[in-house]
Amino acid sequence: MSQSGLRVWQVLPLHPVGPGHSPYASPSAFAGDWRLISVEELVRVGILEPTALPWGTDRMDTESIEGWKQPLVRLAGRRVSGSAECRAWVGQQAWLADWALYNALREQTGGGWQGFGADAPTDALRVAHAEAIATEEGVQFLFSTQWAALRADAAARGIRILGDLPLFVSGDGADVWSHRELFQFTGEGAERIANPIAGVPPDYFSPTGQRWGNPTYAWERHRAAGFAWWTERVRRELELVDELRIDHFRGLVANWAIPAEQQDARLGAWTAGPGRALFDALEAAAPGTLARIVAEDLGDITPEVVDLRESLGLPGMKVLQFAFGTDATHPFLPHNFVGTNWVVYTGTHDNNTALGWYESAGEVVQQRFRTYVGRDGSNAVWALLREAWASVASTAIAPMQDVLGFGSGARMNVPGESRGSWAWRLRDLPWDRCGMMRSLSEVYAR
Repeated sequence: MSQSGLRVWQVLPLHPVGPGHSPYASPSAFAGDWRLISVEELVRVGILEPTALPWGTDRMDTESIEGWKQPLVRLAGRRVSGSAECRAWVGQQAWLADWALYNALREQTGGGWQGFGADAPTDALRVAHAEAIATEEGVQFLFSTQWAALRADAAARGIRILGDLPLFVSGDGADVWSHRELFQFTGEGAERIANPIAGVPPDYFSPTGQRWGNPTYAWERHRAAGFAWWTERVRRELELVDELRIDHFRGLVANWAIPAEQQDARLGAWTAGPGRALFDALEAAAPGTLARIVAEDLGDITPEVVDLRESLGLPGMKVLQFAFGTDATHPFLPHNFVGTNWVVYTGTHDNNTALGWYESAGEVVQQRFRTYVGRDGSNAVWALLREAWASVASTAIAPMQDVLGFGSGARMNVPGESRGSWAWRLRDLPWDRCGMMRSLSEVYAR
């Protein structure tokens, strides 16, 4: 990135992945994902003995991760858990006690909190699972240590890390188990279910909408508590990254709530979110927070959503793959950008790659694109990159798959599909791309 003249690195959520290895369905809004811990680094610093590394494919190797890497990471966690450095760090993490206990019980039972036999964390459970808790505390310490070193290395090269905060959390995760009162549930005991649940109405990703299944927030209780859980959550995120994208920003104005018994996402309704009150609380708790936030303002955007984003001064998003489906008035076409307070993307993790998008687009869209960029389409990826970098948006971002010119086989995620996503791995960084990206950044003063 430094050689390429790039100064912003956007990452997916850093928390433990959920079903289908999705980083947007994490069992914790605070913990780091042990899969991101470098075994090589643990060997280098002497925590682990040298070992053969089985990596080598361009897709995530689940068998190697679960069967080879996880035991090594746990061993390293146990070895460091009693150190003075680890204990001092643990003492500063208010979220860690509940997560470590939840993780111990989840590994024992093989499922979420509804199978724990306990409605909430207890001291007796902490004593019974002290060894597993200490191991997980060590694992989280190692994640934090390694990530802090990586972030410092990026900062030394003038590179800012833009993180990602999913709006909703997993219904069977540690956050709901520890703070059930902050989410909407109906029923009692084994019959208790999240109701309503989150999703979105029909949009460009799905003509029938999406039923995500996450619990929705009991916003009045958050408000009564001064949004304490949210301020702690955002504080934790901003320990890990320099700036933070809030996913599904429009859900903070109103979110699509679907009755739990309904399988059809179209049968939901908009329910009010906290609006400005949440952001006022975040800024009051840590002045300067708003200056570090980006709003993912995609989807069914109303004037109220626009007004909130603009009143807070938050950058919004423009996605170029969506820009060529109608006519010259589309707001994502660069000549229609109003002002510079935008982050423009060739595509996001939910889109096809730029090459895959162009190859699968119909002739009408392809022709509109070729006319707009003034090129014959033989190098559509580079043309799309150029449009992003040449725009007036304050920040331009491209997925690494687009920087490398990869096709649909490298797509990160297909929204609404539970299998086959989140598995692409970056194996090489070809040096020839450095000069190409640097030339764009120099020409357009990025």
